[in-house]
Amino acid sequence: MKAPAFWESDNALALMMAPLGHLYALGGRWRRQAATPWQAPVPVICVGNLTVGGTGKTPTAVALARRLAVIGCKPVLVSRGYRGRLGGPVRVDPRTHLAADTGDEPLLLAEAAPTIVAKDRIAGVRAAVELGAEVIVLDDGFQDPRLRHDLALVVVDAGAGFGNGRVLPAGPLREPISEGLARADAIVLIGDGGIDTSRPLWRARLVPNEASLRFRGIRVFGFAGIGRPGKFFATLREIGAEVVAARAFPDHHPYDEDIAALLIEEAARLGATPVTTRKDWVRLPVSARSMVSVVDVDLSFADEDAVMRRLKDLRRG
Repeated sequence: MKAPAFWESDNALALMMAPLGHLYALGGRWRRQAATPWQAPVPVICVGNLTVGGTGKTPTAVALARRLAVIGCKPVLVSRGYRGRLGGPVRVDPRTHLAADTGDEPLLLAEAAPTIVAKDRIAGVRAAVELGAEVIVLDDGFQDPRLRHDLALVVVDAGAGFGNGRVLPAGPLREPISEGLARADAIVLIGDGGIDTSRPLWRARLVPNEASLRFRGIRVFGFAGIGRPGKFFATLREIGAEVVAARAFPDHHPYDEDIAALLIEEAARLGATPVTTRKDWVRLPVSARSMVSVVDVDLSFADEDAVMRRLKDLRRG
């Protein structure tokens, strides 16, 4: 979805919708109080956020899965597969599944570690355990009270913050900031900036990988349908690409054959290479993928040792 502009400031429209936001927050509070969370037989790491839209949850989940593998622990990722048609539980196979089947994010997760898609998160966790998971990494689900989290992480995009600080539909928040941060074991803050919290802070950055440097000095036509497309276009400039044009789409935007053809044709007219994110690339028609290049990014933690110690403690616990 495309975030409405009024979510960015405390304006008259936001104030008018504030009572609905209070009701939404009350409903979430009631669900949490009424729930008896199920404890999985293996540790569960929840990678969530407090706002709708992209904050970097999926790159964080991928980064954690890779680090778990480094310490000799088998991770399995679990996702609800937003906008995917499969109810699951089903193991994601990037060679045969399309974004329409599983959603776009599970296809990215599956490149890092075995991934289960399930609309019912508990069913997904059970399937992950049957698959031999030693630790489960849950992509999203922080507001789902039915499952106990052994490590609850809230991912915050430092550039976007919390918008106007109001709860849906008055603002972008899924729950009040103070309540959400109080339940988190740590905050993953991606990008430059600060946040007022007493919780442990894991600072991180999304860094273009070495292969992306091949675009330095190259004319590119960038397009992206992610939470903040501007971040991708800034990344292209950061690596030294000459961005001759950029097209932004709503998050999770589906690219059909016609749209893909138009984008490729526009790039050709400009004498530029069409470039997009990995998340967008998996939503392209298979026939168009060979004609579009990808800039991949990895999540880098400022204090890598602290993150690794916490993961090792979780495994021992």
